[in-house]
Amino acid sequence: MSHKGKVTKEESLAYHVGGKIEINVKTRCDTARDLSMAYTPGVAHPCLEIEKDNELAYTYTNKGNLVAVITDGTAVLGLGDIGAVAGKPVMEGKSVLFKKFAGVDAFDIELDEHDADKIVAICKALAPTFGGINLEDIKAPKCFEIETKLQACVNIPVMHDDQHGTAMITSAGLINALEISGKKIEDMKIVVSGAGAAGIACAKMYKLLGAKKIVMIDTKGVIHSGRTDLNSYKAEFALETSDRTLEDAMNGADMFLGLSAPGVVTGEMVKSMNPYPIIFALANPTPEILPEEVHAVRDDVMMGTGRSDYPNQVNNVLGFPFIFRGALDVKATKVTEGMKMAAAVALAKLAKEEVPAYVKSAYNGEDLKFGIHYIIPKPFDRRVLVWVSAAVAEAAIKDGVARVEDFDIGLYKRDLQAMIDAEQK
Repeated sequence: MSHKGKVTKEESLAYHVGGKIEINVKTRCDTARDLSMAYTPGVAHPCLEIEKDNELAYTYTNKGNLVAVITDGTAVLGLGDIGAVAGKPVMEGKSVLFKKFAGVDAFDIELDEHDADKIVAICKALAPTFGGINLEDIKAPKCFEIETKLQACVNIPVMHDDQHGTAMITSAGLINALEISGKKIEDMKIVVSGAGAAGIACAKMYKLLGAKKIVMIDTKGVIHSGRTDLNSYKAEFALETSDRTLEDAMNGADMFLGLSAPGVVTGEMVKSMNPYPIIFALANPTPEILPEEVHAVRDDVMMGTGRSDYPNQVNNVLGFPFIFRGALDVKATKVTEGMKMAAAVALAKLAKEEVPAYVKSAYNGEDLKFGIHYIIPKPFDRRVLVWVSAAVAEAAIKDGVARVEDFDIGLYKRDLQAMIDAEQK
């Protein structure tokens, strides 16, 4: 199989034959005595201990390192509503990334159900099995309702990654872009093209960072206060503005976030933006505007896409494995806004550190240094495990949602580093 160039259909299908994940046995099971320990009668002892104290499930089972990846198949990875079973390869892929990047075991669950309340009820019933639930590829606005209702009725962290992963990573880039440009976020005009799950979550996080003027655009144009067709999630971003089109909104803008469709941004729109603008064009595989088109009209832009072949890739693998790693390791009951922001800040700080040789090697020896072409760490930077997981764990304790006692952040960072060292041997 070729390691370079475009992935072909034939290569992809061959790669997926038999699926991408399996279950392995961790304990010894070679003798009759081992069998008696693994199952009856020995298994009764941990069962009875857990009956007395349910928290001991974190000690005597895999609950503390197991995440459910759950979808209804209604908004699958740029493919849309393709159904639950057709989304299974994506959910398996998510499970692969959990394991490879953060050592988290994950199991995919595809639900042939579209009613939000029924999905919440199913997930609630499944919750005792898992240490966390990663909701995935569920269309907006239903995804907001499911996440909120489910988190309210279970005592394990729940996160819809399509929303919060993109929000955390673009926020990290935004934090660093602000430093480079010298701008203040409260003075910026931010344009968000796409009012789905990710667009709304990003806008909410930018507001937490201090943004005051966010112009959001859906398929009908600018979301303004005169519109009567807005759901409650979009209505939160309805502005008093004369802007009605994307072209209007881009005039005098300081930032563009695209989570919409290929080619909707023109060079003329980019020209009309303020000095040192930020452009995150995240439609995949073809962004709202290509970096070449941007750099053809100006050279002061901090540009990111969702693609690995351009600088500043916004890749959710920088977020979700480590959010759950940190949350699981302190037995968090939920993912708080503080934990998400801690992840974004940690990513932003890591981008300022000297980049290891192995990361540069993975990207054809690029000279990666903090600046307009490097404001977000690379996905293959293994230090993300330490920086983000530790920041999330610490924030969970600060926010009062952790159930561990006497947490030693220094020791935890050393344990995370040991995971990296063991993998590299």
